Amino acid sequence: MTSTPPSLPIGRRIKHYRRANGNRSVAVVAGLCGITERYLRLIEAGEKTPSAEVLTRLAAELGVPVAALLTEDPIEEPAAPHTAAPEVARALMGHGPAYNTGPGHPAQLRERVEQAWQIWQVSKDRFTEAAQILPSLIADVEYAVRAHRHGSDPAARREVLRVAADLYGLLRSYCRRTGRLDLSLMVADRALRAAEDADDPVRIAAASWNLGHVLLSHSEPSAVEEAREVALLAVEQLRRAPVTAESRAVEGALELVAVVSDARRRNWWEARRRLEQRAVPLAQRAGEGNAHWTVFGPTNVALHAMSIEMLAGEATSGLRVADQVDTSRLPSRERQFTFGLEVARCHDLRREDAAVLVHLLGLEDLAPEDFARSSLARDIVLGLQKRVRPTFRRQVTGLAERLQLV
Repeated sequence: MTSTPPSLPIGRRIKHYRRANGNRSVAVVAGLCGITERYLRLIEAGEKTPSAEVLTRLAAELGVPVAALLTEDPIEEPAAPHTAAPEVARALMGHGPAYNTGPGHPAQLRERVEQAWQIWQVSKDRFTEAAQILPSLIADVEYAVRAHRHGSDPAARREVLRVAADLYGLLRSYCRRTGRLDLSLMVADRALRAAEDADDPVRIAAASWNLGHVLLSHSEPSAVEEAREVALLAVEQLRRAPVTAESRAVEGALELVAVVSDARRRNWWEARRRLEQRAVPLAQRAGEGNAHWTVFGPTNVALHAMSIEMLAGEATSGLRVADQVDTSRLPSRERQFTFGLEVARCHDLRREDAAVLVHLLGLEDLAPEDFARSSLARDIVLGLQKRVRPTFRRQVTGLAERLQLV
């Protein structure tokens, strides 16, 4: 699930713009606004609400309209300094190596794509390893698709298209996680087209799930709403196909996209209702699994229940749910990482700095490349760095240095 932080209250917005617009100290901004440093720190910590006059002065000094400090729209988080490997982007644009041999056999391509998915979900160094294997895999699969487009073997053509749909699903996640939403949207569309050409209802639904996640990555409310629409339309279409354990799991994954959309748009009760009435029963019937690499099952549903509370700012409720979750058997390191990061965020909301630090250090060990690319992790570390006790300062400074924040 996408780990977007909740809307920031006035104090955290002031802190955000103070850092973004010149990165000036609390003392400097407070002095220019005619208030004490302690008062501004209390405002930024959410312990004091500024008067209209003080808010006007702060907005003027920070160079933003007062509305920017009062709006409920989420703040754009600074992107982590990492992008997709150039070779992956070039391969997706059709600039792969030339070929002197025929297209690979569909079974061989299937094995390579499944190995790539295994690396992507399990490896601690998944970004580095993916960047090494994806360019040639993209080129080989797309070459095979072209070669079988007008071939005489319809079964081979259909299997190659299925392989392509699965590869594009992986690429959707890779491109999104490396900050290339443009490429992520492109490959999500390619996955949908390949699944449709293969006439595979479950893969069409899985491709819609991928497209939904791309839309959820955008901050625009319209895109988040569109993610819900895409997911629910796919659910409706999937129900026309024969019911299998696989289709039930993909349907549940699509319901979770709608849940996240509701939560992202602050429809907390609707998100909770859909989770309980739609996702939970599907998870109970499907059981734990990883159909089409969705990791859908009771554990993933529980993780989303915790995410709703985190997004709603209900840190205590979120931690209560998290205490009942065991992620050790999840087949996705990324999902374990996201869960741990959201737990850290709940502790951060409660200003439980020791617990925040413990979780951050654990996450850095669990998935160092994900940690380095996470905007939410960077935001938590920055906040921790400002208020941490001397006892933990060395560890927090080390984290900030490894994230290139200092």
